[in-house]
Amino acid sequence: MKSLFAAVCLIAWSGAIASASPVAYDAVLSGAAQSPPVVSPATGFAAVVFDLAAHSLFISVTFQDLLGPDTASHIHCCTAAPETGNAGVATITPTFTGFPSGVTSGSYTHTFDTSLASAWNPSFVTAHGGISGAEAAFAAGLASGEAYLNIHSSVFPGGEIRGFLEPAPEPATIVLGGAALLGLLGLRRRATHSPESRCNRA
Repeated sequence: MKSLFAAVCLIAWSGAIASASPVAYDAVLSGAAQSPPVVSPATGFAAVVFDLAAHSLFISVTFQDLLGPDTASHIHCCTAAPETGNAGVATITPTFTGFPSGVTSGSYTHTFDTSLASAWNPSFVTAHGGISGAEAAFAAGLASGEAYLNIHSSVFPGGEIRGFLEPAPEPATIVLGGAALLGLLGLRRRATHSPESRCNRA
């Protein structure tokens, strides 16, 4: 399911694949990954593609079964050590533009222009001497496993589910594989609704 979601969401982003340096990351989101851990049945998955040269940050998230309505989501960076600890918010605050609010399950897709101050937490930009420094620090944090995507809720204001972003398969590979998979699903759907299949069910 994780690979299927990654394929589908990155197909939506395929127009940016031709740029020079897109790097794909993904994360499984859970309460156990919070620091400290929280007990929650909620799960989620995030796919992120950052292209430093094109100043593009693609984000796609799906989540379900939060114990309370969500209040915010964003990417935190950069922790002192990979895959552990907490860090301040790097991306736009208080939450991603257009992220579904006040729900316990949902999905989200958006592409940010990271050359714009509006894509970032102002304190993250200031801490790194400007937007270009923030972009470079964010790229380094992603590459080092020091960035995580978090979804906050009314029950867990500090974060109900999160996951550290890890390198994913090359975007072009995902897109091609996802396109093939969707093509097969389409063929299967057409076959299910063909006259022959209806006759066979009669």
